[in-house]
Amino acid sequence: MHGVTLEAMVTALAGHYGWEDLGQRINIRCFTSDPSVASSLKFLRKTPWAREKVESLYLYMLRDIRRAGPVVHNFPPPRR
Repeated sequence: MHGVTLEAMVTALAGHYGWEDLGQRINIRCFTSDPSVASSLKFLRKTPWAREKVESLYLYMLRDIRRAGPVVHNFPPPRR
């Protein structure tokens, strides 16, 4: 991942999915047992296979966000 830090990826994923959902998507203890960005970074920097999973999910999240496009609300017009 060029130009994106591991910390930025973990922070974005946790913000987008939440720790519980993130732990279900990537079943590693740093996401399921008392999760934090600091503990996740410590583990992911030592574990290449887990880091690859995080990078892959981060790219998937970005594609999914782009695919969804801008949020458009279809509220009914106000009554007069």
